[in-house]
Amino acid sequence: MRPIAPLGRRRGAVTRVEEVGAYRVLHVADARGPLPAAGQFYMLATVRGWGAGEDERPYLPRAFSFLSADAGTLRFMLEDVGPGTHRLAGLQTGEELWLTGPLGEGFRPPHDGRQALLTGGGVGVPPLAAWARQLGDRPLALLGFRDRVHAAGARMLDAAQVRVATDDGSVGHHGLVTELLAAQLARDRHAVVYACGPPPMLEAVRALCSEHDVPAQLALEAGMACGFGACYGCVVPVRDGGYVRICVDGPVLDADRLERVP
Repeated sequence: MRPIAPLGRRRGAVTRVEEVGAYRVLHVADARGPLPAAGQFYMLATVRGWGAGEDERPYLPRAFSFLSADAGTLRFMLEDVGPGTHRLAGLQTGEELWLTGPLGEGFRPPHDGRQALLTGGGVGVPPLAAWARQLGDRPLALLGFRDRVHAAGARMLDAAQVRVATDDGSVGHHGLVTELLAAQLARDRHAVVYACGPPPMLEAVRALCSEHDVPAQLALEAGMACGFGACYGCVVPVRDGGYVRICVDGPVLDADRLERVP
């Protein structure tokens, strides 16, 4: 069974802040929450300065997969790309977050003797890093980034064998991470692909795995208002008709349930 979030939100103090290339990694104290499963996520908001005050823009909490977790500490990797992430990226040691989580469905282990093959990029790295640690045996991870500065995020997968692709060719393969994936699947189809990243990348992963008849579990990204399935703001259509909510039915979904990644 997946770990269940305690009712309500709780405070967690930032105990350390790391700079990793284009990203910031927040270490957050969380003595009251259960250990999460890889692929689950949290809704984060700063305790102070988050909005709704004079001259402030009100924000909804932001959904973040965790990078790692141990007794009493969570780590989150983020990039400053908008108002919410800008405020989170500006947190300093001693400041506090509101934490809600862990939420959602995480990854499931390989079966039928298949090998885990991790694929992702950018801020899709955290759930893959958590999954690599949980799996053990240093699974292969294929990661794509914009450039050398962003490729520093590959260091977060210290429990995996990593191959990197960059858009500008400054690190590793010059091209898309899905090119690395296509070459790997051509060599070995006896795998389960675990992927997280932007929707166009996930759609390419879904299509490749369908073409090679390889099962895949996709950790989808979506803007979420609540994280509990109440607002229906993160629904995606599924192949057999109807919709699923990423926050409660996912974020990890089997690729073959999806007609496409929206």
